[in-house]
Amino acid sequence: MGNTAATVLARPSRLIGPILVAGTLGALAGGVIAWLAGFRGVADGCWMAGTAVALVPAVVWVLAALRRGRLGVDVIAVLSLVGTLLVREYLAGALIAVMLAGGRALEAAAERRATRDLRALLERAPRFARRRVGPTVSVIALADVAIGDVLVVGPGEVVPVDGHITGAPAVLDESVLTGEPLQVERGPGEPVRSGVVNAGLAFEMGATATADDSTYARIVRLAEEAGARDAPVVRLADRYATWFLPLTLAVAGAAWLAGGSAVRAVAVLVVATPCPLLLAAPVAIVSGLSRASRHGVVIRNGGALENLGRATTLVMDKTGTMTVGRPTVVDVAAAPGRDALDVLRLAASVDQMSPHVLAEAIVTEARVRGLTLSLPTAVDEQPGRGVTGIVEGRRLEVGKFGTDTGSAWARAAVNRALLDNAAITWVRIDGHPAGAILLRDPLRRHAPRTVRRLRGAGLNRLVMLTGDRAEPAREVGAVLGLDEVYAEQSPADKVAAVRAERERAVTVMVGDGVNDAPALAAATVGVAMGARGTSASSEAADIVLTTDRLDRLADAMDIARWSRRIAVQSAVVGMGLSVAAMAVAALGWLPPAVGALLQEGIDVAVIGNALRALRGNPAVEVDLPARTEEMLRRFDAEHDQLRDALGQLRAAADRLAAAPDEAALAAVTRAHLLLTERILPHERAEETQLYPALARSLGTSEATATMSRTHAEIQRLSDRIGAHLELVRCSDSGGAGAITADQVDDLLACLYGLYALLRLHFVQEEENYFTLGEDESEPLAR
Repeated sequence: MGNTAATVLARPSRLIGPILVAGTLGALAGGVIAWLAGFRGVADGCWMAGTAVALVPAVVWVLAALRRGRLGVDVIAVLSLVGTLLVREYLAGALIAVMLAGGRALEAAAERRATRDLRALLERAPRFARRRVGPTVSVIALADVAIGDVLVVGPGEVVPVDGHITGAPAVLDESVLTGEPLQVERGPGEPVRSGVVNAGLAFEMGATATADDSTYARIVRLAEEAGARDAPVVRLADRYATWFLPLTLAVAGAAWLAGGSAVRAVAVLVVATPCPLLLAAPVAIVSGLSRASRHGVVIRNGGALENLGRATTLVMDKTGTMTVGRPTVVDVAAAPGRDALDVLRLAASVDQMSPHVLAEAIVTEARVRGLTLSLPTAVDEQPGRGVTGIVEGRRLEVGKFGTDTGSAWARAAVNRALLDNAAITWVRIDGHPAGAILLRDPLRRHAPRTVRRLRGAGLNRLVMLTGDRAEPAREVGAVLGLDEVYAEQSPADKVAAVRAERERAVTVMVGDGVNDAPALAAATVGVAMGARGTSASSEAADIVLTTDRLDRLADAMDIARWSRRIAVQSAVVGMGLSVAAMAVAALGWLPPAVGALLQEGIDVAVIGNALRALRGNPAVEVDLPARTEEMLRRFDAEHDQLRDALGQLRAAADRLAAAPDEAALAAVTRAHLLLTERILPHERAEETQLYPALARSLGTSEATATMSRTHAEIQRLSDRIGAHLELVRCSDSGGAGAITADQVDDLLACLYGLYALLRLHFVQEEENYFTLGEDESEPLAR
């Protein structure tokens, strides 16, 4: 009921602008028609009415500004309107009224702020709890939960209050608080926070806090407090009013005293009417808002766009912002005698029946690789441990089931997981270790290039806040070249960090989860990854990225700076022309009506310049032809296919390092076939087709010169491996040669070198070129 009443009351205020514009335009047009028809008195009456229509709200605006402690340039508009009535320059007054009404309407459209409510947070908040007393479980109101109560949390339910596990282990989805996509297991005695979701079987917990003192309630309060601290952005015009208003009054007074005519003073006020200020900034900002929306960036108001253009500090969450936000398979290690693809296929077959996020990633990887999955039977899932089932007559166990890590391959898998900060899922077949699947949340493909673009746009301090562990957080920070990384941050820690940054500089915060909502509201400008982010973070943000692409933030930054530059440029040029006209009017050479028409001309010029913000900054815009974008998508898809095959190079090198026997020779031969039949044709096509097209779009061939040099090195190393294989074939007249000891070191250098070079080359092309395309998907980096 209250919301409905507020909506009804808000409607009249939204209609004032259009009514004012219609009234002033109607009065001006009616007066012109009457004047042309010879009814001069009627014309004057119409123009007087139009002036009065604008004068009343103008006085209200001035008084409202005075109550806030500001004396803006609206005073000039009021004085000029009053002055035209006093000296009977009614046409000039009507023209000024139209300019004033139009400027205010544009400003209102640019700065209309969307409601920043917390409905999403409140709707998700738990409403009840299940309390167990002896053998009886009853549903009670959340407010009735007391410290020490034993609570039962069912599958899929939200934990109602903070507490600790008292019975069987619990599998929890804590992404709502930490942003981390991986589910965690909490054992007896371990803490659990309100707001997280039970992703496993029902468990019991002991309450350690009431509902009001629990984590989720604090998140709601933090968002409310942070949102209340946001002050409205002062209009661009008011910043210049401190000197423009006294200057105008001084020139008008001097003209009156020198010429002895009030008309001169009114003429000065007319040409000084701050429509360039009132119009230039809103038009440029509205143009920027329109352009941003075409790039998948929703900016809630002109103030947010202007602040984004002034920002020098960026604070960002990690998961879902700098990383993809969901785990992916990075490697499959097979036990001796096992095939890695077969291990993945069998594991995915049994994981089809599991809702676990890691199981979903394994199944997705198997399907991406085109593996045919079998239907499992007798599937049983143990929360926190894994899934068991029968696949093709064999018993499969996938998860954290005990595995002997004493063997070399298992130790290597564990070490690789530690080095890569990856989760590890073991696979056992009929009770015997068969393989290990490594998973991690990969970095977004666009992240490195976006960071470089943001630094180029003027951000000189980049900070990452995350609820994740320190090791993966530091790794992401090192790869992206961030200035500061804070790990294991709670929502309250994030808010405190953002407020500290905001005290030093204009600060932008980027996040995508409920846990980020308070920090987004605390920042000067909050940016939510809306495509995947929660509605709570979107409600708390000033800017929402509607596509799942981080580089849209860099686009928004470019648009904001370009729009602000044009707004300031238009305002300064408009004021300069107004000052020149003031000087002419002070000398008595410019009557008020002519001055008003001149001012209209200045307004048109200012608006025309401000509309340049619609086209964007040509210095940063890259316009790719449709054919070039199609090529980018094609080569991007080929990268996804070849990336998995690159493991053959490393596997061949590993086999050769173990022993230069026939098996090693066969592995090296297969690797060379991969190079000659798939990789080298791909690289040559890029060199002859893609790079020339990019050079035309980017304006220089230097943009692809270093990548061309890499192509040459890939060709050289491939030819060197081929030369070694030719020596082997020629070393034995019987045709079955062997790799000699003196060839091993050089072959290893070529194979390992090519593996590293190709992976780096793929990443460089994807970051520098493939991200220029308009494909809104987020390919997974492995």
